[in-house]
Amino acid sequence: MKKRNIAALLCTVLFSLSLGACGQTDQASQTGQASQANTAETSSEAASETSSDTQKSLVWGDTTFNTMNGEPSIDPHADSGGWACIRYGVGETLFHFSDAMEMEPWLAEGYKNIDELTWEITLRDGVRFSNGKAMDANAVKACLETLIAKMERAASALHIDTLTAEGQTLTIRTTEPVPTLLNYLCDPYGCIIDVDADVAAEGIVIGTGPYKATALTPDTSLELVRNEEYWGDKPALDTITVRTISDSDTITMALQSGEIDVAYGIPYSSYPLFENDYTFAGCATSRVFFGAMNFESEITSDPAVRKAIAMGIDKNGFVDTLLNGNGYPATGVFPASLPYGGDAVKAKEYDPEGAKEVLEAAGWKDTDGDGIREKDGKPLTLRWLTLPNRQELPLLAEYAQSTLGDIGFDVQINNTANYNSIRQDPSAWDVYFSAMITAPTGDPEYFFAYHCLDRSGNNDGHYHSDELEALHAEMSKTFDPQERQKLAVQMQQTILDDDAFLFVSHLRMNMIAKPTVKGLAAHTTDYYEITPQLDIAE
Repeated sequence: MKKRNIAALLCTVLFSLSLGACGQTDQASQTGQASQANTAETSSEAASETSSDTQKSLVWGDTTFNTMNGEPSIDPHADSGGWACIRYGVGETLFHFSDAMEMEPWLAEGYKNIDELTWEITLRDGVRFSNGKAMDANAVKACLETLIAKMERAASALHIDTLTAEGQTLTIRTTEPVPTLLNYLCDPYGCIIDVDADVAAEGIVIGTGPYKATALTPDTSLELVRNEEYWGDKPALDTITVRTISDSDTITMALQSGEIDVAYGIPYSSYPLFENDYTFAGCATSRVFFGAMNFESEITSDPAVRKAIAMGIDKNGFVDTLLNGNGYPATGVFPASLPYGGDAVKAKEYDPEGAKEVLEAAGWKDTDGDGIREKDGKPLTLRWLTLPNRQELPLLAEYAQSTLGDIGFDVQINNTANYNSIRQDPSAWDVYFSAMITAPTGDPEYFFAYHCLDRSGNNDGHYHSDELEALHAEMSKTFDPQERQKLAVQMQQTILDDDAFLFVSHLRMNMIAKPTVKGLAAHTTDYYEITPQLDIAE
């Protein structure tokens, strides 16, 4: 093992081959209209009452910031709170990704890979938490120790054995080789917070980011103020209100009326309303809309049924018709912008007539002429579980209900905010469709470890493959990025051949803002949204 050279290759070659730059902002209009002149308005009366002539405030509307999306707080050690912590500028990680998905130091200054088990990280000088406490190695050590004690997902990914702190130097020793240790430290759960400060009852934490949280009402709003202790460029705004607006029509009207300045989650059907007078910030992401088959279901444990489902959904039609082109048909786990994504693997093509033949050969026939196939007296009913907090998922369910209905399925949709508890009951569903960023750490292992293995906490369909387990065992000890890419292709092909998962579309993510909003940029990871550069004209 060539220790430092191999680690360097992992963190540079892999990422330089990774997703292309996507931090650009698409300007729908350079001029704006007089109807948008009142851009200083916010929905927060308290902010208005305390503002001065020079104070800058912004209101951010978001359809995904809610407990239904696993974000009851901004605590990175609780559920999916890290996403809110890093998105809204409260927390930062030791390393982060550039627009070109190259890993760069952030709160860290650099690192050394001493051997297969030992990593020495040098922390940036002069960083303080928003309460004024200095961020040193002891503070980072305490944060990571709390993380792995509270979150099994982080503990199983990082495999930390010991943490040693001395001044600004943190030494991490793992129980086994972890080629992607630094990648995992870029995950939102890796936000460095002051764990000696009590987490407020409503989930507020003390981070190092450009803004600090002052109030959080779950499913309603998060109040932010400038972090005067911030180590980087001075944040441009004095206050920010992040508003939860789960209904897509409501968020559309809120942006039109000027109630909010930026919107995340505007429905595609509403885009034409904003094309002339607003700013679009968007990019391609690795977020994929995909389904997991239930291998304990009498229906989807049948290989012929799984194959017919894979052949019975028109991915191109879904993207072109229902997403209005705001997506990319998926082949496998990863988008074509990754060297191990797109056409690197093969998936079944849309072939409704072929799907009918597959079902006929397996004994699924429509014997009573009602359009629904049966076998041994049991109808071909497909219980489709999904969630409403991403607009694409209900659209996909309805689209599949039509296309699969044409080949003899009776698709029964359960689109519910209670999906988390239902998916844990294998008797309650046959296929579960959700969405996730598949390469949030810039490495292919993340998705498989999260969804596909015997030990995966989110292997909802209880899928098992001896071949996949063996390939992952090899990947988990492979440092060479080229070899990891080859393994990623083999692992994708394994689950595609088994029709264990169905990947329909990758997302083009857009945020829409008033033309007076400046410094708004989308990022491939969907992490970095509220930054010091985010600004609004006075």
